[in-house]
Amino acid sequence: MTTLSRARLIALPSLLLLTSGLVATAAPPATAGPGHHGGHHGGHHGGHHGGHHGHAKETVRFQTFNASLNRATAGQLVRDLSTRDNAQAATVAEIVQRTRPDVLLLNEFDYVADGSAVDLFRRNYLEVGQQGARPIHYRYSYVAPSNTGVPSGFDLDGNGTVGGGNDAYGFGDFEGQYGMVVLSRYPIDQRRVRTFQKFRWQDMPGNLIPTDFYSLEEQAALRLSSKSHWDVPIRIGRETVHFLASHPTPPTFDGPEDRNGRRNHDEIRFWADYVSGARYVYDDRGRRGGLARGSSFVIAGDQNADPLDGDSVAAAIDQLLDHRAVNDPLPTSAGGPEAAARQGGANAAHRGDPALDTADFSDSPAPGNLRADYVLPSRDLRVRGAGVFWPTPSDPLSRLTGEYPFPSSDHRAVWVDLRVH
Repeated sequence: MTTLSRARLIALPSLLLLTSGLVATAAPPATAGPGHHGGHHGGHHGGHHGGHHGHAKETVRFQTFNASLNRATAGQLVRDLSTRDNAQAATVAEIVQRTRPDVLLLNEFDYVADGSAVDLFRRNYLEVGQQGARPIHYRYSYVAPSNTGVPSGFDLDGNGTVGGGNDAYGFGDFEGQYGMVVLSRYPIDQRRVRTFQKFRWQDMPGNLIPTDFYSLEEQAALRLSSKSHWDVPIRIGRETVHFLASHPTPPTFDGPEDRNGRRNHDEIRFWADYVSGARYVYDDRGRRGGLARGSSFVIAGDQNADPLDGDSVAAAIDQLLDHRAVNDPLPTSAGGPEAAARQGGANAAHRGDPALDTADFSDSPAPGNLRADYVLPSRDLRVRGAGVFWPTPSDPLSRLTGEYPFPSSDHRAVWVDLRVH
């Protein structure tokens, strides 16, 4: 789970923004390495409370969901998913079954190299009807390593010792904690996937690295991604949509140097530059350059940044929201405004529209509920619908979201229906 709290005072220069693209298709389980696909297929379109998105050959639902399926120790997620009696996993699965995305990014899903955690979640939860919801099948999936928990060998937090989550390339108590996974009912073009796990922060021109905090040696080693950035091409009929997945670090848990806030800003900026075709970009195979001009894409993930409220660096998420190639469908819910009004606290001083909120964070003293999770398509993809799964308390399905301690996650699933032509 993520939190955003401290008020920021840093004013930042305008930076060039860029965007990128992706596509999705359908079916379930798999086996094999970092990215794996295969298995059976099933599950048809449908939505919550009549939000059906038919026209299977035309309209595709893309969704992001920080599901908080991370665990405190390595191996625990596999153990939890090995049976069908984990209450949180069942609740997360039911949310997916109720919203029925075709292409889904799950943030905070611990990375397991052989893909077993993903397969277990499909087999024991998604493909089993939860509380009357229809099973859903994803034939294709993609997982890859995360920087979380990977030792850097440096004292990155400056506490005088080397080791532990704060000194990893991305915060984590073990390698792969807080990872992510893409599930798709459409084929994933595995050979064209690009990952940017090892891209160095200092190689981004005009970066915001706090040079007075990190030594030259640390600056030379630091990776930009707190988890990773993935370009996952999804084949939808004859078209390809580039699903651009990431989960920037929360802009908190640091000091006046604002190292996490600055990193969050630049992790968001990476996609802005990528979809603009930036030449400085290089992937983990050494291939240089951003997304090809004219490519369709969807940027998805928990960006840990609200355009008006919370603790992120000023205008961090605006790098995407205001990008000329990006369309913001402005997905909303009825539950967000109700929660903000009822919970009060920091929410009372917010400037943003609570209907856009996607995360139920602490209200006292801060940060209150925020818009943190995004599905942002390229402008060539026609938006047919959008929403945030945040039912009001009067809705029977509010049992799936609840309030702290949450039955599923402190984040809400966000979806956008797109006409892929």
